Amino acid sequence: MLSFDNEPHCVETQNLNSHYFPGAAVLADVDKMLNGAALKASKLRRGELFLLAGGPPCQGFSVQRIGEDFDERNDLISKYMHLVQDLMPQWFLMENVPGITGKRGKVLLKRASDIAVAAGYWVHQAILDSQDYSVPQRRRRFIMVGERNDFGLPNFTFPLATTPDGRRASVRDTIGHLPEPPLDGSDHPRFPHHRRDRLSELNKKRLLALQQGQGREYLPAELLAQCHRVSSATMGHRNVYGRMSWDDVAPTITAKFDSFSRGMFGHPEQTRSISLREGALLQTFPPDFLFSGSKIEIARQIGNAVPPQLAKVIGARIIKCHKDRASS
Repeated sequence: MLSFDNEPHCVETQNLNSHYFPGAAVLADVDKMLNGAALKASKLRRGELFLLAGGPPCQGFSVQRIGEDFDERNDLISKYMHLVQDLMPQWFLMENVPGITGKRGKVLLKRASDIAVAAGYWVHQAILDSQDYSVPQRRRRFIMVGERNDFGLPNFTFPLATTPDGRRASVRDTIGHLPEPPLDGSDHPRFPHHRRDRLSELNKKRLLALQQGQGREYLPAELLAQCHRVSSATMGHRNVYGRMSWDDVAPTITAKFDSFSRGMFGHPEQTRSISLREGALLQTFPPDFLFSGSKIEIARQIGNAVPPQLAKVIGARIIKCHKDRASS
């Protein structure tokens, strides 16, 4: 197994958790892994790799993004497909936000699909919601799976929902067992990364004014930020400055989930934002998983990740379809 990233802390995080990541994690930009470099680093010949999985940055396609349609990060979709052509894995997987199917992304998405088809792949696309796969979080993501067509007709289908009807994993199920983190902002001695963020007195008042599941539209006028004094029906963002609900799934854990001013990231009961550890658990990272970096860098790693539970379900589906194809 070989993985690479251009963020040093992401690489260090993988190396801190080598029991979950057999193989090497290296610091490299995708440009440095093209034109045979990835084959050399992995000591494989073209076509030998079983699976290439990647998630080019999604910010350029986000519906929350404001500004011009062009974003240079979107070019990484094409570079990812170049890597597919270099390696010719038996399977490839690409993850992104649903916005890639909209105005800003559909041209690039079609180009990526066309490149894969021309290279010799059957291409499958779907938008999956993580809460349907035992992840305690609303998180819709676009998934593209390619299966090399020299093995025969396509047989991949996306996994059916694994969450039993009416039994979604809740916030309480996931983080309800954790004790309150220390008041001084330090890590809990038994739970790494379980620490509280500093809150202004005004933000403490805002949290105290909210019940579970309530966002800024429930705040009294005197506690509203100036920019939020327009109705949420007009400007949106009704779920900033909000609390999670114990008995519901969490909202999408974003790269800035450590601040309740950025979403429904207030603890259901306590006067604080959820901790880094709580965010990691809601993303389905193992309880002993460690992260490298500052609070901001760790929150970004957690929020940008594919929930491991969702990745596991998709990976298991690819393996099953591969075995079925091999035995047919």
